[in-house]
Amino acid sequence: MTNPTDRALSRAERQAMPVALDVAVEIAKHNGVCIRPVILRRLDTHTGTTEDVNVPCGTTMEAKCPPCAKRNRYLRMAQCREGWHLDAEPSITPDEPTEEQRWLVEFRADMQAQRDAAEQAGDDTTDLDAVLVGLDEEINAAGMRGNLLGRTTVKRNRSTRRRQDAPDLPKRVRQNTTLGRTFTGSDGATYRPSLFVTLTLPSYGRVRAGQGVPVDPDAYDYTRAARDALHFSKLVDRFVQNLRRVAGYDVQYFSSVEPQKRLAPHLHMAVRGTMPRAEIKAIAAATYHQVWWPSVDEVRFEGEHLPVWTERPERAEPYPDGQDGDYLDPATGELLPTWHEALNQLDTDEDAEPLHVVRFGPQVDVQGVLAGTPDADQCIRYLSKYLTKSLGDTLDADNPAQRQHAARMTEALRYEPCSPACPNWLRYGVQPKNAKAGMAPGRCRGKAHKPEHLGYAGRRVLVSRKWSNKTLSEHKRDRRTWVMEALGLVDEAPDPHRYVWKPVPAGDGDVPSLALRLLRMVAERQRWRATLLALQEQASGQPTQDLSAMREAA
Repeated sequence: MTNPTDRALSRAERQAMPVALDVAVEIAKHNGVCIRPVILRRLDTHTGTTEDVNVPCGTTMEAKCPPCAKRNRYLRMAQCREGWHLDAEPSITPDEPTEEQRWLVEFRADMQAQRDAAEQAGDDTTDLDAVLVGLDEEINAAGMRGNLLGRTTVKRNRSTRRRQDAPDLPKRVRQNTTLGRTFTGSDGATYRPSLFVTLTLPSYGRVRAGQGVPVDPDAYDYTRAARDALHFSKLVDRFVQNLRRVAGYDVQYFSSVEPQKRLAPHLHMAVRGTMPRAEIKAIAAATYHQVWWPSVDEVRFEGEHLPVWTERPERAEPYPDGQDGDYLDPATGELLPTWHEALNQLDTDEDAEPLHVVRFGPQVDVQGVLAGTPDADQCIRYLSKYLTKSLGDTLDADNPAQRQHAARMTEALRYEPCSPACPNWLRYGVQPKNAKAGMAPGRCRGKAHKPEHLGYAGRRVLVSRKWSNKTLSEHKRDRRTWVMEALGLVDEAPDPHRYVWKPVPAGDGDVPSLALRLLRMVAERQRWRATLLALQEQASGQPTQDLSAMREAA
């Protein structure tokens, strides 16, 4: 065996040897162990002992941690399968409030009365305001949803009149149900079909078949492609709203956003219930989203000529917009309009036009799917095909034309505002929302501007609230419970108040190296697997696919 410390070996020979840590990482991947575990210190309140625990990172991106991404993908597949063809309404009855929750709300009511009385008397309410903020945090921590104060900011109202170039949609009477229609076949059996819908964005120029790269890059509309990608999530929200209006029932969906070869995001959506295909296509054609933002037609500041930050004078009351400074024109010293001032100017301009209008393209694919059929399983696999990859990961590394296409798309996104707080607004003479010192156009750290996201910074999986009526954590517990019951083991729920978890400080000398932690986790996983295989041999009548599911869940 060659010893890497042998002085007789050349540097090239030593460099050719595999790195021990890399080998440990590959073994961890092979055994389904997280390669980026997070160290947490666990205090047992019953015994008073502490223990360092390796917690999986839980990432959904395969490039960062393939084992965790694979587990999350299987979890999403289970979530999609469980909620797609429900035949009974999901139960969503809130729990009764506990005595602690009732006491907190009553105590907050007393403190609110004291604060209101102090304000009427002209007294200082700073201390009482701080108490109310703390109580609101305790109310949420006690397991209650919502905010007792309601909306604290004024909502901007715009005309809801539809655009003249958008067709009108029918509107059915709303029924209080999430289930679709059923049909009785000639054999007397009852069928409850559902839909699998694919929506794409419009064309920005001719592309080469099978490659997705523009035939003429100079004629390709990268600006429109960038803006459509930035606001694609809002367009999906509008489509769901229109779908529910036309369907006449509370449509539930499970959808995933995936990249096309031309790098534009498109949507695959599993819809519970069925509608005529012509109606789905009409809804897609009539759906649009208007972006009412300040104009970006004129570039006012670029290069070395950029706005200058200046601190605001101190005062007792905070400024309404919350900023502690402003950006001003370096040549004239004029303050740039804040984000709220720019929107106010837009609201008062009767001739104003939206910055951008995003629509779906004409290609709409609608398929009917029945529960338990091979088509349903294939659609579920298709929905989760790219969930573990970012949009940029689908690029063909051996295709220079596609890499150049992605580079042009990234450059088109560089100065496009991705949100109200984007520093790129300074380029067009508007202060970003909640502006702060150090902002500069072209240096936004938002996900949308990164090459791996290609303009789409939203969630890759979009699930309606009443799809399966369960969170991902609850689906994970269900899978674990199913495995334990199938193997005849007792799955006892741990006491949530027994342990106190704290992060381990960086540089803690008691933390072993990553390689050593991976080796320990691999050994533990192998012991679990050996036990699972032994129990599987004892289990009788378990189909092969069930045993595979056990291994994945474990």
